[in-house]
Amino acid sequence: MVHDARFGSHAQTPVQRQWVLAQMQAFLPRLKARNSPSAQQLYARYVAGELSWAAMRQALDAATEAGRVG
Repeated sequence: MVHDARFGSHAQTPVQRQWVLAQMQAFLPRLKARNSPSAQQLYARYVAGELSWAAMRQALDAATEAGRVG
C-alpha cells in the first residue's frame, strides 16, 4: 500500500477512515449531530479518500456557517 500523506498512518484505507470518523463522532458529539445530507456527503467523501480530514472539516464548518448543515 502506498502511503497517502493527506491521511494519517491509521487512516490510509476507506475502512480505516470510516473507523476514524466513527471515533471522532463519538469523541466530538457535535460531529455526529451534523447529520444533514450535506454533512453525510462530506463524510462520505472523506471516507472515500476524496477529502482529507482537514478539508472535510473546513467544508463542514463553512457549510454550517452558511446554514446548509445543521
